[in-house]
Amino acid sequence: MKTYLFEKEAFKKLFDSLLNSGLSFEYSQKKHQISYTDSGENCIKIRLPLNINFDAKKNVIQEQEFLNYVLIMIRSGIGSVGFFENFVNERHKVFRAYMVRKKQGKSQIKHLKTKGKSRAGSRVRLQETLDFFDDINERLREHFEEFRIDRIGISCSETLIPYLYGGKVGIPFEKQDSRIFKIPKHIQNPTYEALMETNEFLLKAEVKVTEQGREILAGYFSSNDSEQIDEEEEDW
Repeated sequence: MKTYLFEKEAFKKLFDSLLNSGLSFEYSQKKHQISYTDSGENCIKIRLPLNINFDAKKNVIQEQEFLNYVLIMIRSGIGSVGFFENFVNERHKVFRAYMVRKKQGKSQIKHLKTKGKSRAGSRVRLQETLDFFDDINERLREHFEEFRIDRIGISCSETLIPYLYGGKVGIPFEKQDSRIFKIPKHIQNPTYEALMETNEFLLKAEVKVTEQGREILAGYFSSNDSEQIDEEEEDW
């Protein structure tokens, strides 16, 4: 399987071509993704740009006129929160904490799960971890109180999720909030630069094709309108 990124205008042309191709398709609102099949075989998956809506009743795409959203990206010891007004970053902040044990190279949370030692260094790291998430949630509360938030993009490891939702400072939305979507991209180091790159990624269409799908779309991937990114293995 190969993966390509398409700019919005190029994606519109691609979508029109697929609409007239006779392929069967299904839209997932949760993933904001259209999956195409040919004779029952999966061949193409398209994660739509964040600024494009899909009308499942009319089978048409519509450009979003206005959208406010936050992106929340968290790894052990570092996190970033960005508020985007109509797809443009208006506010951002990077958070850091002393959460990683230097010798073992793992976070204090993982250490507590395995050994649970109560040495002074461990207690300091745990308190920094709790403060880290409270600071993130405080920032989010400010955005939610001041602005209308239409979507919430999150990239956070499962180990850290309970701390995001269970801090002393409450997060301003429920875990099952319909506005939430998982950022479909691995983010190793959620710096400000990574936040901006992730936003650019979300504003493009991500097209995944099998060899069969690539043959169906022959010609689209040789133009300057698409960019191939790393190949991935995926269970279709």
